Amino acid sequence: MLRLDEVTFVRDGRTILDRVSLVVEAGQHWALLGPNGAGKSTILGFCGAVTHPSSGTVDVLGGRLGHVELQALRREIGHVNPRHPVRSPLSVREVVLTGLTGTIETAMRWQATPEQATRADALIEMLGLGGKGDSRWPTLSQGERGRTLIARALVAEPRLLLLDEPSTGLDVAAREQLLETIDLLEQTHPEIASILVTHHLEELPSTTTHALLVAQGRVVVAGPARDVITSAHVSSAFDHPIDVEYRDGRWGARARRARAATAPAIA
Repeated sequence: MLRLDEVTFVRDGRTILDRVSLVVEAGQHWALLGPNGAGKSTILGFCGAVTHPSSGTVDVLGGRLGHVELQALRREIGHVNPRHPVRSPLSVREVVLTGLTGTIETAMRWQATPEQATRADALIEMLGLGGKGDSRWPTLSQGERGRTLIARALVAEPRLLLLDEPSTGLDVAAREQLLETIDLLEQTHPEIASILVTHHLEELPSTTTHALLVAQGRVVVAGPARDVITSAHVSSAFDHPIDVEYRDGRWGARARRARAATAPAIA
């Protein structure tokens, strides 16, 4: 699905990424973790075929950046960005259908086919927005917007799904509802690969299979999530002593105190 091989990215003489490698297979769900400025957004830009490396190679869905038609490639990539800049009072259904045109607003002189409209309505229902298809974007809660954007990303039936801090701005209840929605994809879209970017371990879905920890533009560690998301590795990436907990399929983290925490930490 995705391969980054010894990728370096330099901007204005500054090295943003240094020899980053990553391989994502079908059905895997990756977490991309690291502090602010670590290079997460740049890596996601490679995955979404919007950024080209200064050196190294990036292969996305079988096409190598620099040797493939980008617009066609991007149509096979779903992107969920909670900062999606909808300006018009579009309905939930209209926002979802813009995933087929790759536009922010409804494309001029474009109309969904009956099959496309049915697919959009099915996704709206599946993601817990039944009865909300005609609701307008300004009236939606942040959680409803998040689920709408996941439906928008899925409506074009992508092979790769990118989630850029999807829990941004959500309260605890809305965050948990959104994570349940993401977890549902393992059953409804078993072949899709996903990469989720976040700063917070509490925002990782329980279906996370793998993780990449980055710091200062370099890979700290990558591999199966349970092996990567540990106290030692997270502390190293964030340059601060952090205790990581794993309970009931979910991760949590807190700064280490001088007195030992009562909950066991992952070594």
